[in-house]
Amino acid sequence: MGQILHGCATTTEAIRRAIQDSQESLRTLAKHYGINPKTVAKWKKRGSVTDLPTGPKVPRSTVLSIEEEAIVAAFRRHTLLPLDDCLYALHATIPHLTRSSLHRCLHRHGISRLPDVEGDKPAKKKFKAYPIGYFHIDIAEVRTAEGKLYLFVAIDRTSKFAFTELHEKATTRIAADFLRALLQAVPYKVHTVLTDNGTHFTTPGNKGSAAPDIKLAMERGERFRAHAFEFACAQNDIDHRLTKPRHPWTNGQVERMNRTIKDATVKRFYYETHHQLRRHLGDFVMAYNFAKRLKTLKGLTPYEYICKIWTTEPKRFNLDPIHQIPGLNI
Repeated sequence: MGQILHGCATTTEAIRRAIQDSQESLRTLAKHYGINPKTVAKWKKRGSVTDLPTGPKVPRSTVLSIEEEAIVAAFRRHTLLPLDDCLYALHATIPHLTRSSLHRCLHRHGISRLPDVEGDKPAKKKFKAYPIGYFHIDIAEVRTAEGKLYLFVAIDRTSKFAFTELHEKATTRIAADFLRALLQAVPYKVHTVLTDNGTHFTTPGNKGSAAPDIKLAMERGERFRAHAFEFACAQNDIDHRLTKPRHPWTNGQVERMNRTIKDATVKRFYYETHHQLRRHLGDFVMAYNFAKRLKTLKGLTPYEYICKIWTTEPKRFNLDPIHQIPGLNI
């Protein structure tokens, strides 16, 4: 096996061993091996022939203080969040924290790797890449002390931008109006929506979208009868796609968003009135779209990602998204 020596080493392990075993003077050994007498004296004192590790004897950060390292370590052990999620969460408390300094800190404390979960992990499949404007739409039920409400949720597959509304009824007309409100809320063109095959979104028994037939009838000026949601899709040139019956995981993105919203609202807090829930839901969705940094967007918020796409693909937009960022736009 080859020897691993320091880059500036002037001796090998064999020479060092010979120096330690020799009874010759330092000057004689230095002249024999062509090295400095100080080097001979050093290896005479050593008990081994291997190089000592370089760097500080006690590893410490040059960026983080002892208190900041303690915060990082405690946060990681308590939350067990991945590296990037820890970075986004801690950045407000430690602004100068970088991804590399965070990784080195976790490595020093022996917590750079999360514990493996027992059992076989299913293979992860990525969604097919789509440009922004592909929305997953679904309806969920929530409750307050006043009774039941229907939560309409839409989330962009690519930008992760979310849009929600609460209604006391879930009719086809309300579903169509929700789609039109979504078109007003996003600054870019919506080209595709994916829903289940429930009666809110399509006529019972339909296996595919009727929007193309409706659009063709509109172009010909023919009289027709259409589902309200399908008609809204045809009016706005939107490709309406349906999931397979009894396959809710096909629309998994919005199903996961439903759970996220419920965990942050009705499963955590008690609401006496519908107004309280509407106000809290509005605040949560605003914070999610404009402040929540997502790993899948490489640390950007959904709206920051939209603004980034605006700089490269402005033709997809109806208006400059920067004008819709909350706060002063000077």
